[in-house]
Amino acid sequence: MPTVRLPDGATREFPGPVTVAEIAAAIGPGLAKAALAGRVDGKLVDASFAVNADADVAIVTAKDPEGLEVIRHSTAHLLAYAVKELFPDAQVTIGPVIEHGFYYDFAYKRPFTPDDLGVIEKRMAELAARNLPVTREVWDRDEAVAFFESIGEKYKAELIRAIPAGEQVSLYREGDFVDLCRGPHVPSTGHLKVFKLMKLAGAYWRGDSRNEMLQRIYGTAWATKADQDAHLHMLEEAEKRDHRKLGRQLDLFHVQEEAPGMVFWHPNGWTIWQQVEQYMRRTLGMNGYREVRTPQVMDRVLWERSGHWENYREHMFTTASENRDYAVKPMNCPGHIQIFNQGLKSYRDLPLRLAEFGACHRNEPSGALHGIMRVRAFTQDDAHIFCREDQVQDEAAAFIDLLRRIYADFGFHDILIKLSTRPEKRIGADEAWDRAESALMAALDAKQLKWELNPGEGAFYGPKIEFSLQDSIGRVWQCGTLQLDFALPGRLGAEYVDEDNTRKVPVMLHRAILGSLERFIGILIENHAGALPVWLAPVQAVVLNISEGQADYATHVTSELRAAGLRVESDLRNDKITFKIREHSLMKLPYQLVVGDKEVAAGMVAVRVRGGQDLGQMTVADFIRRVRSELPAGV
Repeated sequence: MPTVRLPDGATREFPGPVTVAEIAAAIGPGLAKAALAGRVDGKLVDASFAVNADADVAIVTAKDPEGLEVIRHSTAHLLAYAVKELFPDAQVTIGPVIEHGFYYDFAYKRPFTPDDLGVIEKRMAELAARNLPVTREVWDRDEAVAFFESIGEKYKAELIRAIPAGEQVSLYREGDFVDLCRGPHVPSTGHLKVFKLMKLAGAYWRGDSRNEMLQRIYGTAWATKADQDAHLHMLEEAEKRDHRKLGRQLDLFHVQEEAPGMVFWHPNGWTIWQQVEQYMRRTLGMNGYREVRTPQVMDRVLWERSGHWENYREHMFTTASENRDYAVKPMNCPGHIQIFNQGLKSYRDLPLRLAEFGACHRNEPSGALHGIMRVRAFTQDDAHIFCREDQVQDEAAAFIDLLRRIYADFGFHDILIKLSTRPEKRIGADEAWDRAESALMAALDAKQLKWELNPGEGAFYGPKIEFSLQDSIGRVWQCGTLQLDFALPGRLGAEYVDEDNTRKVPVMLHRAILGSLERFIGILIENHAGALPVWLAPVQAVVLNISEGQADYATHVTSELRAAGLRVESDLRNDKITFKIREHSLMKLPYQLVVGDKEVAAGMVAVRVRGGQDLGQMTVADFIRRVRSELPAGV
């Protein structure tokens, strides 16, 4: 006679084993209709799952994050079902849930086409409309291998063969289609109402380039059409804002095959970079950071002592000289400890904040590279704070305040925070990890910030707080981090003399605000759709003459503005003013200053704002004041 405890604290008793679907029906017909799955003692299960003993049970609907995941997982199976009906010779492989949707990989004798996607999506809708029951079956491993081999699904058979002999596997059946899966899935295909197939791509079997190439179909699925429409609109906006496209259009940067994952910055792009870096340099200096510089290449022995060689080796570029192995630094922390170690430090010297715009290299897979967002060579706004353990709270609080002010200056006010805890592969004792995780939790709670736990995703040397920004179209970008490290300073011999004259190992806070400058600039470009605020724009204004007679005056205005510290160009070409205005509008400049005979006579400029608004005439001095009023404090 199981007793079921519901999330609101209510309990219900049942005379015998009861399924999640029956529990939902007992609560009410509306919930019975909406139930997609359940959570029993914390485990996500099918609605058909039978509860045999007392348990905590929650009914999962499309309104829950888990419900949306179940919908997407089930829609991936619906895609495979439709493909098998339309293309019986196609073989199905794997089809997981991904952010905003799903994909499924297929082996087929010819490439699928965009027209095929339309046909497949139509068949998916037909199968969904049949409201076919989706049922879970448990088979012996060898029986499942034999079944999939008998129907020509060699990839499924290979996956199952990797499962230890004697174990059982779960299969899901809907109509004539049977697929290997852990589940859970929706009770019937009728729950799958809102989906769209998005694109085709290639993918190697099991992600190994030595294996055969498969065809991947991407799709998206949602609980409501309004949610899907909003997502598709966001994708349209994202396409317009793609930093790679804008990088070419605005002449900011490029990447090329001869230097994969490394950026060639053009003058306009490097101007943006310099504005970001110099702003950060001034801000850090005003907040007690001292800038340093460390070598790009250091001996393998140092990386072995730090733990990177063992835990991070596959991501490091290496080289050798005179029978010594070296690594190109993937991060700056070991180098900063070497600086700390020069000269014995006292407790009075702490906290010591060392900052570096450090150029790092990481051996990212070529398939993961993406414009300037995901690269192999990048610069971090990196810093390490060496302090006593009793200073951690104050340092963490000061860092969080600084990070929030900087993000606000760049126009970001919505910050999402996660605390990532100890990973399976790590260094240091559990007791130290306990103290480190508790300290970061306390720092967040002391600032009364909302945050969520991200178990197992910390760095190998310590837990970390992750700060993510939400941009103007709702996308989330992880940028800043604060990592508390009790392990690395001791491994590399860092010590200070404490008040009682004993030597102690300092605590080290690893921290970054922007993260990779390359990636952050890419985020800025996409957030503003290339129309950067005036303080970041590579060219803040252009002076345009209407005819040859105003060329000298336009040159004089340009010189006056440059002398005031503005980034200004002049366009004295003998073209129509409408042509010049249109051309510079495409470059998304904040201001265009037009000078004709009236402006020359009055000693003024006619000011046009990005977007086409005409502010009329003003003096050069008034224009300078206007631009300066738009700059963040400290810029």
